[in-house]
Amino acid sequence: MIVHNAPADPLSDMLTMVQAKLACSVRLDAGGDWSLRFRPPGCKFNVVRYGQCWLMAQDARWLLNPGDCLIVKAGTAFTLASDPALEPVDAAIAFTDDALMGRIGTRHDVAILGGSVAFGAADASLMLDLLPPILVIPANAAGAAPIGWLLDQLDREWRDGRAGSRAACDDMLRLMFVHALRAHFAQAGADAPGWIAALSDPPIAAAIRAIHREPARPWRLDELAHIAGQSRSTFAAHFRARVGATPVDYAAGWRLTVAAARLRNGRESASAIAAALGFLSDSAFGAAFKRKFGLSPGQYRTAAMEPDRSLISLADTDDLLEPA
Repeated sequence: MIVHNAPADPLSDMLTMVQAKLACSVRLDAGGDWSLRFRPPGCKFNVVRYGQCWLMAQDARWLLNPGDCLIVKAGTAFTLASDPALEPVDAAIAFTDDALMGRIGTRHDVAILGGSVAFGAADASLMLDLLPPILVIPANAAGAAPIGWLLDQLDREWRDGRAGSRAACDDMLRLMFVHALRAHFAQAGADAPGWIAALSDPPIAAAIRAIHREPARPWRLDELAHIAGQSRSTFAAHFRARVGATPVDYAAGWRLTVAAARLRNGRESASAIAAALGFLSDSAFGAAFKRKFGLSPGQYRTAAMEPDRSLISLADTDDLLEPA
């Protein structure tokens, strides 16, 4: 069933705009006394299938249990171990025989499934800025219940190796990632960073959804204040405090983010995109776009279309928990 005219969903919009892609890549089985040190060059998403292990990173430690999720931003070193007192060794030792199926120790005490999170857009910071370097979502966190069911399905697909298993694993991992983000943001509530916190504030959320629903509209402050049900001054101060930008600036920035996504798709001319998004002229569009992205629309499209000049590549979607 296809649902038409679904309500505006800023988180889904953002995941699409930053070209977030997940790929299931490896499994790590460990037992006995062990400690592995990882230095991931890309953003990673891991889930504990069974057993327990310790996570150590940035002078903090967590005991991971079955169903717990772990998101690691690019460049953040971390250690997984049976005992935090053990001296870690490079993770490469666990992947010597099989780059996709890591093994350390002779027992099967712990299993971890995981994937890479790749962002293909120049403005991927819109998503990455919402995440701490290390994020742990416990299996019993509010909103995390669906992750358990998906984890069972993911493990079954991984083990069975049937036709289409790789694609099914990637899709389930993406769903788990979305649920993990939801659980994190729900737990953070008003303390969540940036615009995501505003989605828990009904007046501000209503305005943001309106902006996302009609990105081409030249939004005025009074229109957005009316949608929020607040006076202009109250709404303007409230929006800036929660989002970190004025309502009009947020709307303008989102319109350019939409323009960038359409340029990456490569099916429309810059002029057509400018007209469709309500810019008064090609030159006005070009000037605004270059201020935000540092490139003209044409330069941006060229960079996005050429693999060796990709705008941003924060992860290799064929690896996870890979050695340094």
